[in-house]
Amino acid sequence: MQLQDKDLLSIQEVRTLISEAKEAQKKLAKMNQMEIDKIIDAISKVGLEKSEELAKMAASETGFGKWEDKVIKNVFASKMVYDYIKDLKTIGIINRNAQDETIDIACPMGVVAGLIPSTNPTSTTIYKIMIALKGGNSIIISPHPNAKNCILKTVEYIREKAEQAGCPKGAIGCITIPTLQATNELMKNRDTAIILATGGEAMVRAAYSSGNPAIGVGPGNGPAYIDKSADLKLAIKRIMDSKTFDNGTICASEQSIVIEKCMESSVLQELINQGAYILNDDEKAKLAKFIMRDNGTMNPQIVGKSVEKIAQLAGLTNVPTNARVLVARETNVGFKYPYSREKLAPILAFYVEENVDCALEKCREILLNEGSGHTFSMHCNDESIIERFALEMPVSRVNVNTPSTLGGIGASTKLIPALTLGCGAIGGSSTSNNIGPLDLINIKKVAKGKLELDELKNNANLPSNNNINSSDELVSLILNKLLEELKK
Repeated sequence: MQLQDKDLLSIQEVRTLISEAKEAQKKLAKMNQMEIDKIIDAISKVGLEKSEELAKMAASETGFGKWEDKVIKNVFASKMVYDYIKDLKTIGIINRNAQDETIDIACPMGVVAGLIPSTNPTSTTIYKIMIALKGGNSIIISPHPNAKNCILKTVEYIREKAEQAGCPKGAIGCITIPTLQATNELMKNRDTAIILATGGEAMVRAAYSSGNPAIGVGPGNGPAYIDKSADLKLAIKRIMDSKTFDNGTICASEQSIVIEKCMESSVLQELINQGAYILNDDEKAKLAKFIMRDNGTMNPQIVGKSVEKIAQLAGLTNVPTNARVLVARETNVGFKYPYSREKLAPILAFYVEENVDCALEKCREILLNEGSGHTFSMHCNDESIIERFALEMPVSRVNVNTPSTLGGIGASTKLIPALTLGCGAIGGSSTSNNIGPLDLINIKKVAKGKLELDELKNNANLPSNNNINSSDELVSLILNKLLEELKK
C-alpha cells in the first residue's frame, strides 16, 4: 500500500508541476531576448560557482566516475554551452531576408520534459535547463532515482538565481518523488510539448512511444580506428585520456580500438607504455561475466568504476593498481559478445584486421550491432582515408584526431557544445544534431507572394487562355505534361 501511495503522490506532483510550468511559460513567451538572456547568464554563473560542490555530490551519490572530471563537465555545461548560445537569436524575429521577403519568427515549444541520467546528472541538468529557457520554454526535470539528491540540489541553485534574474516561478520544476509512473506521466501528459531523453535504450524508446514529440539518445558504441598514418603515441594518449575521463561515463567515449595487423605489436606496446593492461584469455572470460547482465543490459556495477575496483569485482588479481584501462582482444561482434558492446567504464575491446578494407567493415559491423547513428572516432593524417571512413560510417559525428569523449560533445571540436547527442534516423532519433536551443523552438515563416497564377501557368508552359476552369483541371494539365516529359 505504501508503494502505491508513493506512485500516486508522484503522479499528482507531476501534474502540479506541469500546470505551474505551463502558466510560467506563458510569461516567458512574452519576454524579449534581453530578458531571456539575463536569465541564461544567471544560470551560467551559478553553474560555475557550484561546479565543484555539485560534482562531489554526484560522485558520492551515484558511485560513478571521478568528481574532478565531473567538475570539468559542470564547467563545460555552464560555460562552454553558454558561450555558444549566449548570442543566438531565439526570441521573436530571428531573421529577415530582404531579397526573398521572408521573415523567421522563433516560437517556444512550451513545457520541456528533461530526463536526466545518473552518469552525468548535474552537468546534464544545467545544460538542459539552460537550452530550454534560452528558447523561451519552461522545463520539468525528471531525475534518475540514483542521482536524485544531486539533481535536486542543482535545480535548487539554478532556480533561485534564475528567479532573481526575472524567471517566472514554476518555469524550472523538478520531480522530488522519482518513480517510473511519474516519468511516464510527464512524458505522456498532453501539456508536455517535447521530451529531451538522455539515458538507457528502454527509456529512450518509451519517450518516442509516449505520443509526444521527443529527442532521444540511444547507446553509443563508437570504435576508434587508428590508421598507419597517425601519430601513434598521440593517438593512444588521446584514446586513454578519453576512456579514463570520468571513468568512461560519457556515451561518446571509445568502446573499442580497430587496427591493421601490421600495426599490432607497436599499438599493443604503446598501450602498455601508457598504462593499459592487456587481459589474457582467462582474465577476459572472467571480466566478460560482469560487463552485461543476464537480460543483455550493461551491468551498473562496472559503470564509471576505476580499473582497480573492476578488477576486484571480477577477481583479476594480476592487474597492477596503477593500470588505467583494461584491454581485451576480440574478433567477434554481437549481442552475446560483451566486449563488442557499449561499456561505460575503462574497458576497451581490441580488434586486429588484415587491412584497411577489413578494418572499415569491422567498424561498421560494431556500429550496426549497437550504437548506430552515434559517434565514430579515428586517428589518421591521410585525408583520403578520413573521407572514405567518414562516408561509410553509420553515425552522426566523426571525430578525427581528438579524444572522442570531448570531441563528440563539442568540447575539443567545433561541434555544438551539448550533452544530448542526436543519433539520426538510423539510431532511432528524430535528429542527428548535437542538441541546442534551436532544436527547442519552432520557426514561423512569413512569406510575401512573388508570383500570380498566370505566371505559374507560363512557367509550366500551360495555355494562358480561359479554357482552364478549375484548379483540378490545372493540376491535371500539369500532371499530363510531366508524364509527357518522362516518356521522352
